[in-house]
Amino acid sequence: MRMKFIILTFVFALLSLGSCKNVLDMAPDGKLTMDEVFADNDKVGAFLNSCYSNIPVKGTRYFFWSRGPVNWSDESWDTDAEAESWIMSGRMYNGDASAANHPVTNISADAGNGEYWARYWNSIRNCTIFISNIEKATVKSELDRKRWKAEAHLLRAYYYAELLKWFGAVLPIEREAYNFSDDFSSVKKESYYDIVKFIIEDCDVALATSELPWRITTEGEAGRVSKALAEAIKSKMILFAASPQNNTGQNLWQEAYQINKKSLENLKANGYALYNKVNLPQTYLSETAYLGPDKNEKTALYNEYFTQTMRYSSNPVDRETIWQNRENQGNVWNIDGIGAQDGYKSGTCPTQELVDAYETKDGKSILNLENPYLDDQHLKPNYNAANTMYNPNDPYVNRDPRFYACIYYNGSKRKAMWNFAEAAESHENYPAPIGNRTRVIATYAGEPQTGTHATTRRATRTGYFERKFLHPNSGNDNPIAGANWKMFRLGEIILNYAEAAAEAGQLTDAAAAVNEIRTRAGMPDLPTGLSKDELIRRIRNERRVELAMEENRYFDLRRWTLPTGDLAKTDRWITAADITRKADGTYTYGRKLVRNVERKNYTNKFLWIPIPLNEANRMRSITGADWQNKGW
Repeated sequence: MRMKFIILTFVFALLSLGSCKNVLDMAPDGKLTMDEVFADNDKVGAFLNSCYSNIPVKGTRYFFWSRGPVNWSDESWDTDAEAESWIMSGRMYNGDASAANHPVTNISADAGNGEYWARYWNSIRNCTIFISNIEKATVKSELDRKRWKAEAHLLRAYYYAELLKWFGAVLPIEREAYNFSDDFSSVKKESYYDIVKFIIEDCDVALATSELPWRITTEGEAGRVSKALAEAIKSKMILFAASPQNNTGQNLWQEAYQINKKSLENLKANGYALYNKVNLPQTYLSETAYLGPDKNEKTALYNEYFTQTMRYSSNPVDRETIWQNRENQGNVWNIDGIGAQDGYKSGTCPTQELVDAYETKDGKSILNLENPYLDDQHLKPNYNAANTMYNPNDPYVNRDPRFYACIYYNGSKRKAMWNFAEAAESHENYPAPIGNRTRVIATYAGEPQTGTHATTRRATRTGYFERKFLHPNSGNDNPIAGANWKMFRLGEIILNYAEAAAEAGQLTDAAAAVNEIRTRAGMPDLPTGLSKDELIRRIRNERRVELAMEENRYFDLRRWTLPTGDLAKTDRWITAADITRKADGTYTYGRKLVRNVERKNYTNKFLWIPIPLNEANRMRSITGADWQNKGW
């Protein structure tokens, strides 16, 4: 059966009815009972589609076209935080969040990004109902029956993993669907580890189902889950379970190492590999792409990968992406690039902290990774004494090729449609008319179009603009939408394995995995002879760079933090480049706070988001236990 991701009218009616058997037995007005749904092949397939309906689009599709958790960590600053302080980032920075009204749980879900508690439990319940009924359901093909059941198990694992990432161990395990008439008094919170084992159990069901493919190969099945997703979820969630925030004092690193090792082996054995070739050189290696010094091939392939959507094929060009969303990200240049290009907003502005994380091309870190800043506000960098290539007065030369693929910085260039004529104050670009042209991206204070500004929506807050997901030449005259969001990719799994291996004391394996990522990026191998602690610090920094602005840093910082800790060292103070243009056209470089008030989403309670207040109160009333996360 050719699956379409269309939720039929009867499914909407079904979902709106909940699980009350008395109500479901009432069918004369066109609503269907569960027995009727599972008695018809097409309705069974459509009910499975309902299990897919709450997958979030992620990327730029958080409320009001923002990147959500990317902007709430130390990776970036959202220009909407000042221009529109009532939106998600402004509220997070100001600490304007409560269990009754939290920006993540209570704001209307935009493209599935938000209202996670209600949306994900809805889908978990549908998956569980499907699993419980599929064996006796009317299905024309036994292949479909087995594959659909595997998909339901895997989707349930995905939603549980998402709930666990956001809320932590405040979840029950639902093996059988609850009915409204059930006695909920015995429902209990499970441990983080036990929930992860349940997630792995569902993934293993999918992996043991021969009818479930390793790769989706046709556009007609776009977005369907595969065995590769099962390995990706296992890899990620056992890593999270072993991390300091979640391990309750247990040493789970050897288990995390073994599971990650097997998952990575299986993915590679079934055709997954790092994206390692520029496939569109006419675009990404052109003179006007401006991707790195001397048209650097490693810079070009990295930018190409994140600005192209994976095509479904048995032999795809992109063999790195494991699962991507079905929707593109919209006009990224207009809402999450260089705001002046079209006059709207810049959105995600990379921080000075993120820029500091990119090494010089000789493989040496800019800062001392053990203690990167000498003050709480990050205004006094603790430079790596062994790095002789970095020059604070010329900070953007000789950097990791990924830096040039991900960041627009002072002095970089972009050829695209610019919807304004240059003013005399734009010294690097004046005179120039409206039109498609090459422009120097000058980010010093006072530059009227792309300079740093404290409140203007189309400016940069930090002295940097995001480039990673932005096609080199997109604009109103070349409307190339942002690529579909890569939910999981092999690069992340390799780094999951590297971290688990290092923490388990398997230093040789860990270094080899990191070096696979670095080789693809055009960076030298890590130095040999690193201690365990030194290697772990390098792996964490590699995650920060390789997975920059992909929604990993927000969760990584939390899982690396003790349950009693906070994010004061990373997220409390966020800095920007402080650039001054001198009369001779040269620049001085310093650092400044993005704003002189701390971001308040660094405190202990912000390690987790709260269960919506009404839900927490109901659970307390029914079970007598406190289900709410600490501090909320």
